[in-house]
Amino acid sequence: MDLILWRHAEAEPGEPDLGRRLTSKGLKQAERMAEWLEHRLPETTRIIVSPADRTQQTALALGRKFKTSDDVAPGASTASVLAAAGWPDAREPVLVVGHQPTLGEVAAFLMAGEEAAWSIRKGAVWWFSNRTRLGQPGVLLKVAIGPDLV
Repeated sequence: MDLILWRHAEAEPGEPDLGRRLTSKGLKQAERMAEWLEHRLPETTRIIVSPADRTQQTALALGRKFKTSDDVAPGASTASVLAAAGWPDAREPVLVVGHQPTLGEVAAFLMAGEEAAWSIRKGAVWWFSNRTRLGQPGVLLKVAIGPDLV
């Protein structure tokens, strides 16, 4: 399966945290990354989005249906994100639109086998695929790209 982690684009500071919205720069970041994703995501991709306004706005730039889930909200655990995605056994690709530090911890767990404080830039996508090679399960990082490079 493919698991795509998309960190929300640049957001305004403030409270309440769930109500923070994208800045004008963040809206442009989301649009650029959404255009890049649109040409690469299979139609069958399941999209899971945090309930925070900034992630909702980021996902809306893609123009596809998505499911809002507290399993990927701010403060979610690596285990809850992976369970929501069905990693590694889901039949279809899954795109998770979420937050730091959770997405960085998920990326670290997938690549290194343990949670660590890895940073994913605002608006960036990290695309993983699980595979079996020589009878051993493994994880492949297909791409890690920010909105400034698309």
